[in-house]
Formats: sequence, structure tokens, C-alpha cells
Amino acid sequence: MKIAIGCDNAAIELKNVITQHLLSLGFEVVDHNHGHDPDELYADVAARVALAVKHQHQPRGIILCGTGIGVCIMANKVRGIRAALCHDTFSAERAQLSNNAQIITMGARVIGSELAKRIVSTWLSCEFVDGPSTAKVERIHELEQQNA
Repeated sequence: MKIAIGCDNAAIELKNVITQHLLSLGFEVVDHNHGHDPDELYADVAARVALAVKHQHQPRGIILCGTGIGVCIMANKVRGIRAALCHDTFSAERAQLSNNAQIITMGARVIGSELAKRIVSTWLSCEFVDGPSTAKVERIHELEQQNA
């Protein structure tokens, strides 16, 4: 599976750690940073990752910034994307099992690299299946279409 990844300048080190972790797990990683331009805004990187996931070039994505908040907001602006801010393994699990989130975001100034790797592994080990949350995810999609 291909995983899209991107970050702002606050999260370059964490992105490198997660990239190596993903490679060690056998995933292909597609880096959506265009070098490490200090003037590049996190919104641009988050949009590239979200669009790659939306158009299914990569089925899942990970976006990082200082807090994970800004990139999460941006990714959720792309119609059809469900991005979840995760700073623990429980939220990563629920992001996938309850919300079918294609993207997770994390903050390099909030969590350390070991926890980030566990969050990524947890999220990737979960698969959304039809069940009690299906109607909720479908309703999100319906409301998104109405308000697009």
C-alpha cells in the first residue's frame, strides 16, 4: 500500500522517523513535500496529501505540523476527505474503526517519535467495516455534499 505523507518545517524530523517506520513495515511512502522550503505553508502540503488520497493515488495519508491542528483543518476542506487528529493510539483506532478516516494528522510539538510510530501502526492495522458507524459516516458524506 502507498501512504502519502507531508509536513511543515516544524515536523520534518518526525516525518523522517515515520517514513522510516512505514518503510520498515513494508509500505511504499510518497513524500508530498517539495524539498523543505521554509516559506512553504502547511496548508499547501496538506492540500497535496489530501488530494492524492482523494484521487486514490495513495489510499491513506499522514500529515504533520507543530500541533496537527492546522493540517487537519486543511485536509478536511477537501471534499470526500475525513482527516482525524490523533495524539494517542485510542484516537487512531477510532479514527479508522468509527470514522473511516483516510488521513491522520499529528503534532510534532505534542508527541514524541515513539508514540507517533505506535499511532501510525495502530491506525494502519485497523480497517473500517460496515456496522454501527456506517450510517454516521454516510451522513457526514451527505451533509458534505449538501454544503459543498
